[in-house]
Amino acid sequence: MHAPTHPAADLAAELRLSTNWLDYAILGIYFAVVLGIGFAARTSVRTTLDFFLSGRSLPAWITGLAFVSANLAATEILGMAANSAQYGAYTVHWYWIGAIPAMVFLGLVMMPFYYGSKVRSVPEFLLLRFDRGAHLLSSILFGFAAVLIAGVNLYALAIVVEALLGWPQWVAIVVAGFFVLAYITLGGLSSAIYNEVLQFFVILAALIPIVVLGLKKAGGWSGLTDTLTEAHGADFTTAWGDTGIGSANPLGANWLTIVLGLGFVLSFGYWTTNFAEVQRALSAKNLSAARRTPLIAAYPKIFIVFLVMIPGLVAAALVPDIGTAGSGLQYNHAIPYLMQQLLPNGVLGIAVTGLLAAFMAGMAANVSAFNTVFTNDIWARYVVRDRADGYYVRFGRLITAIGVLASIGTAFLASSFSNIMSYLQTLFSFFNVPMFVVFVVGMFWKRASAKSGFWGLLAGTAAAMLNYFWIYKQGIVGIPTDQGANFVSAIVGFAAGAVVMFAVSLFTAPRPADELRGLVYGTRSPGTAEPPAAGDDAWYRRPALLGWGALILAAACYIPFSF
Repeated sequence: MHAPTHPAADLAAELRLSTNWLDYAILGIYFAVVLGIGFAARTSVRTTLDFFLSGRSLPAWITGLAFVSANLAATEILGMAANSAQYGAYTVHWYWIGAIPAMVFLGLVMMPFYYGSKVRSVPEFLLLRFDRGAHLLSSILFGFAAVLIAGVNLYALAIVVEALLGWPQWVAIVVAGFFVLAYITLGGLSSAIYNEVLQFFVILAALIPIVVLGLKKAGGWSGLTDTLTEAHGADFTTAWGDTGIGSANPLGANWLTIVLGLGFVLSFGYWTTNFAEVQRALSAKNLSAARRTPLIAAYPKIFIVFLVMIPGLVAAALVPDIGTAGSGLQYNHAIPYLMQQLLPNGVLGIAVTGLLAAFMAGMAANVSAFNTVFTNDIWARYVVRDRADGYYVRFGRLITAIGVLASIGTAFLASSFSNIMSYLQTLFSFFNVPMFVVFVVGMFWKRASAKSGFWGLLAGTAAAMLNYFWIYKQGIVGIPTDQGANFVSAIVGFAAGAVVMFAVSLFTAPRPADELRGLVYGTRSPGTAEPPAAGDDAWYRRPALLGWGALILAAACYIPFSF
């Protein structure tokens, strides 16, 4: 079920928007505000802690909104709408089982380790728990993945802006890259985070009109489901239809691969180890705020699925052959198509601004994480050590520019995927899942040796790539879809990493117990406990209550989509 890829130029005339001065005025105002935030944040940047982690001074509601906004990138919007157009209501799994449990686990279980150990990045935690080999390998893999994912955002921006506004791809890439580079270089992580809070609301303002007008065009929810059921079958509008082992469904995955591959391995691998997300929580003002960051983000995340899934379903109803050569539209064009068909001027300007905001949020999250890891974990640790703090702030700004340029260079690697979410999930199975298995084994098993981290990470990455490029792509084992192959690759990578870690640990010496305090579950290092801040006894400040509430709400959302 692979749709052919069509160059964006072929669609430019068909998707071109009738924009006017009002739409461009809204766009101009947004760019001016973005740069203004960067200049305002510049005054607070004096040290590397300020530049890379906002001085660990931000309140939970700011970091929580930035956490979800950093994930709500254009790849999320276009990719999940594409997912819905291709696979139907199965998209809800990426949110209710593929995000919320992992976000709760991050807040309740893992943030005390991250924040309490005072690490500045996710790879730095591996240095404390394992050794330099695991640290260096994880830093390199994360930096590589961050540049690739930022490139996906740039590629998605280029094809959409060319199709919608008629700008050449290189113009769209340079303009967006310049603004992201400008405000991160000026204000560091604080600038990125405050812009992400703004972008969160701009993105909502862009998506809500598309959802409302799209449902109206499709005859309401009942009219939409009737049309899709007639065209694609009843399973297209349910979450669990035909997911029994051996059954065929649009997603090409059964309940076991959904629960294990997506709900556990891919989800936990992404949300608990992806520094582009965790960095927002590490910038919080105290441990309580850091723990609440992903939990606060979980509540809007539960409902955002409707804003990205419904446009994909509407596009599938209005263009039944979307994603095929006959329609001339890729799955990725679901939202641009609806913008062109449904939105009046003014609202159109908000929608275009929202898309650009989403591109920039996703790119900024990965670029700011990349500059932190490269500066602190590679350059300052292994290349140029023990220099003055100001040197590393200047180098961080330089490597930000290099990261943006590298992202431009990787942008077109995504062009071979009609569904960019498939490409992203492929990257996550290669890079995030092996890191997660190293984290989870290291955090919960004291006997895991220092050497096991490096070899587990290497084995998990190699096994996931081997499964995807050889077993799946060469047809050794038949897997119906790219997404199904990603789930299997994630499971294979996790299993291989865990097995190798256990094997290596049996033949190498464990770390001394006193070196593991605060790094392994059930231990606490001196000074990591902190007294509760004033007012932290309020119900909305209790991490456990917030976490269980999110899990129950996500589970309840499945009920209407289960029959």
